Amino acid sequence: MRQISLFGDSSEDRGVSIGQSIALAADSPMSKQKPSFYEFFAGGGMARAGLGAGWRCLFANDFDAKKAAAYRNNWRGDDLRVGDIRDVKVAELPGEADLAWASFPCQDLSLAGNGAGLSGERSGNFWRFWELIKRLGQEGRAPKVIALENVVGALSSHKGKDFAALLSALTGGGYLAGALVMDAVDFLPQSRPRLFIVALDARFAAPEHLMSAVPLERWHPAHLKNAQAKLNGAAKSGWVWWALPDVQTQGLPLRDLIEAKPTGVKWHTREETEKLLGMMSAVNLRKVRDAQAAGIPRVGTIYRRTRRNEDGEREQRAEVRFDDIAGCLRTPAGGSSRQTLIFVEGERIRTRLLSPREAARLMGLPDSYVLPANYNEAYHLAGDGVAVPVVRFLAENLLEPLVKRTRLRMEKCLEKSAVA
Repeated sequence: MRQISLFGDSSEDRGVSIGQSIALAADSPMSKQKPSFYEFFAGGGMARAGLGAGWRCLFANDFDAKKAAAYRNNWRGDDLRVGDIRDVKVAELPGEADLAWASFPCQDLSLAGNGAGLSGERSGNFWRFWELIKRLGQEGRAPKVIALENVVGALSSHKGKDFAALLSALTGGGYLAGALVMDAVDFLPQSRPRLFIVALDARFAAPEHLMSAVPLERWHPAHLKNAQAKLNGAAKSGWVWWALPDVQTQGLPLRDLIEAKPTGVKWHTREETEKLLGMMSAVNLRKVRDAQAAGIPRVGTIYRRTRRNEDGEREQRAEVRFDDIAGCLRTPAGGSSRQTLIFVEGERIRTRLLSPREAARLMGLPDSYVLPANYNEAYHLAGDGVAVPVVRFLAENLLEPLVKRTRLRMEKCLEKSAVA
């Protein structure tokens, strides 16, 4: 398997873990010059992994003790506070971070969720995050750049009112803000579109090449444009169409991420495989037959979904794909949310669950990343995270240029003050 580079260079051959890489960088004489960040709803630290060794974490927070254990196993964890964000005090946030990253909970915003939106118990934690940002602002140390990540369902939640509330909060708080929809499939063999909202302190002008006068089809699909059209007031006037370059890399095919000797999973029995095949519609069975007739070994993925049959009754179906792309990883709330792999070699058909390491690879985590030993914990950590190379691309092409601009402007202001 070709190794996924975590930091955008050849660091995969250096023989150190990501935690060691960051620790070494943080101890270097130049560490104080690195852009800094707070990471909220940190999970296993995938945003931190995507930002990479060129960034310095000042503070991280997550309420899940199991994810926190993984975080500490991969970084020193001195900057991690485990506990409910409601209990975080602004005094616990050290210094003045350049960036605040928040992959706030999606359960109430997801199309598959309960529809509670930003007033829900989980997704409503955005407001606790925002309260901390406002208090930092009162102390004159609010981050100049904010990045929010969530499911694309946030665009249509409550007919767009939740998205409008997010943008109104940011623009009303003195930020310019815009959004992009980025899909992990551009970098990894996983279909995983996600919404990214990026805000910049309105006192700093963004470089012109980072903005577009009109929405770009590549990053601003129809559902985002529809949501933006519903904005009004400060949210509308403070909107920015962020411009990113086209993705020049090509994601690995799924077959390149498969473990030759999988760990943490067992092959299904013949009866279990036959049961899965029996749950397939004629269309999906035809895909399996076509794979058998291909003359070469094929690997695909199976998702179990609830569909209505010809009588209108709900029943569970197995849907298969052989396009070398996995479906979106989910948290393993139930058996149907776990992806199954299907291996077709002529007449021989075998199936098994996706292994924890394969799930981690689908999120762009390197094999040096230490996963939880428990299957569900490892799968949950991966399915609830943000794709690492997507964060790296966003950081390289938008977050880092924005931070650089704010730092240059601040340095010039300090120079003028010194002269005066």
